[in-house]
Amino acid sequence: MKYHFRKKPDYALNKIINPDVVEGINLIGFNFLKLRTNESFNESLKDKELGLIILGGECSVKIGSETYSSIGERKNVFDGKAYALYIPGNKKYRIEAESECEIALCYAPWRDKGKITLIKPKDNICNFRGKENWSREVRDIIDSRIETEHLIIGETFNPPGNWSSYPPHKHEIHNPPEECKLEEVYFFKFSKPSGFGFQKIYTDDRSIDKAFSIEENDTVIIPKGYHPVAAAPGYSLYYLWILAGEERKLIPNDDPDHKWIFEQI
Repeated sequence: MKYHFRKKPDYALNKIINPDVVEGINLIGFNFLKLRTNESFNESLKDKELGLIILGGECSVKIGSETYSSIGERKNVFDGKAYALYIPGNKKYRIEAESECEIALCYAPWRDKGKITLIKPKDNICNFRGKENWSREVRDIIDSRIETEHLIIGETFNPPGNWSSYPPHKHEIHNPPEECKLEEVYFFKFSKPSGFGFQKIYTDDRSIDKAFSIEENDTVIIPKGYHPVAAAPGYSLYYLWILAGEERKLIPNDDPDHKWIFEQI
């Protein structure tokens, strides 16, 4: 099974994850859209819902008769909080770039839930988690406040040399209240193009035990297992996290071998 996807994005729609062709992922689709000023992109969602996250740049989005003008105020992911749109299925939308733009398009199957929702920077919920060299900032963008069919989306920022998704946790078994099953995709950015980091994925029985060197614009799928991340010294690391499940509950289950680390908080 392939977990790590590396692609140098073009000024176009860059197709990254399609659950119909990527083994291990059943719900999440992910594309990376890069547009020059005045370029546009159209899509009909049909049976997919969409979380549209503006990573950098400014654009207008037209959905039917509604237009969201001049959204997106950060130059890149390290330059402020996100603008985002949730768009339910059976909609057509058009993006028109007002400056050079990078946009994450996060999909999941749709039946009948949700309504069009604009998420502004002030709506991001920011939390600082961990301590010392495993401290990081986590921002919830599309969470339980927004009705969706499957999607939960947010951002994590690792300071140089720090770890996140740590102590390691998993969410592969539907066993509430101990754990809720969610598959996940990470999309990475760095404060400098030469930045790098590491991602590990492993299961209790080590039937999966993988480690990947992560670079700018890499994507990793996490169908199951624990999945800690580390940033190389000198480089701030960012990842967009996309979760999807039949029940939208964030109930991670921590690796029992590493739970003792919480005693440091």
